[in-house]
Amino acid sequence: MVLGWTKHGDGKHLAPGEVVRPDERLTWPRMVGFGAQHVIAMFGATFVFPLVMGLDPNTAIMMSGIATILFLLIVKGKVPSYLGTSASFVGGVLAVRAMFGGDTAGVDAIVTGAILVAGLVLALAGLAIHVLGVQIIHKIFPPVVTGAVVMLIGFGLAFVVADVYWPQDQWMALVTMVITFVVVVAFKGFTGRIGILIGLVAGFALSWVADRIFGNITAFNAATSKIDTHPRVNLGAVADAPWIGLPPMHLPDFRTSAVLLVLPAVIALIAENIGHVKAVGEMTRTDVDPYMGRAVAADGVGTMITSAVGGSPTTTYAENIGVMAATRVYSTAAYYIAGIIAILFGLCPKFGALVAATPGGVLGGVTVILYGMIGLLGAKIWIENRVDFSDPVNMVPIGAGIILAIGPVKHVISSDFILDGIALGTVVVVAGYHLLRAIAGRTHVRERTG
Repeated sequence: MVLGWTKHGDGKHLAPGEVVRPDERLTWPRMVGFGAQHVIAMFGATFVFPLVMGLDPNTAIMMSGIATILFLLIVKGKVPSYLGTSASFVGGVLAVRAMFGGDTAGVDAIVTGAILVAGLVLALAGLAIHVLGVQIIHKIFPPVVTGAVVMLIGFGLAFVVADVYWPQDQWMALVTMVITFVVVVAFKGFTGRIGILIGLVAGFALSWVADRIFGNITAFNAATSKIDTHPRVNLGAVADAPWIGLPPMHLPDFRTSAVLLVLPAVIALIAENIGHVKAVGEMTRTDVDPYMGRAVAADGVGTMITSAVGGSPTTTYAENIGVMAATRVYSTAAYYIAGIIAILFGLCPKFGALVAATPGGVLGGVTVILYGMIGLLGAKIWIENRVDFSDPVNMVPIGAGIILAIGPVKHVISSDFILDGIALGTVVVVAGYHLLRAIAGRTHVRERTG
């Protein structure tokens, strides 16, 4: 059922081996606690990625709550999941900003317009999966292609760390990275899963302390795009922001060249959604294949709704799936509560201003880990599916696409349209793989008949 949950047992305890199913719940105070835990789990990545993309974190947090509730309604409460900010769009968004001139309000509208169209394509892909079956996606995007796209999205962002964040405060970036390393590895369970958030908060605090002890830093300043002397942490906007109010919003602006730069992220989102939904099905011991298309379409709808008002793209979150695995509570009631809590967070502009004050060096220490992890997830897809790289059909286009993304290499098609980095790499991977597969297939047929 979509709304309305059956109380599990006495609502307080779980016997060994028992789980709280999506249509069940514990007592409401306990469900509020579980909902808050889901907000904490998604919080780190959901506000880090809007910062990286130059979008407002408060808007992203608030709209993630709305998108999550829409997702649950579309999947009829059968797939418990939270829709947080997607990392897959970061490369495309940064390419759009480079093409159209940085961080002005007009560029923000172009960015969200491109994301909205990508959301529409994702929603249509979900509809196709629902009608044709999930196998259609596996034919178009086999594991070798999906893994490559995920990998080049992560590794294709290396230049952002090197050119934008790390130079702003190299020592604080290094310290933040090391703290995050230690927390993620040394602490098990929930603490380890929010290691990125803990590292970011620690780096923020240490930057503030460094300003008090060492004074201002002379380094690259992203706000002025030049080297100058400035504080690591500037809290002026926090003091001026009200406690309660709507986050900043804007309408999208649609540009074809911008859309083409972010469309490759759709491939990664399809793979990510399918993987997450299957994981939920295994944990809840239910057949979720009939809802696979709905889940992908719901993510697309969520991305369209959020970007229509200036929010960031959405995706299902592995962090929240990890929380479910640890607690054995799969109730969708917890996710409705999490969505409501996120909406309330978004209605606090002072909180958003505090998040936006995160120093660039700290973001450098966090994003170097995030981007690397995203890239290695692509390798994980290859390993799990035993991709054969002795086959040149697999090796040649995949290797070329990844190098083009990491470069990032630019391919000028016209004065108004440039394919570069992740977008160029994705085109080469997908088109190159299917082209070589077709050639190899015809060659094999001629050999057999000759």
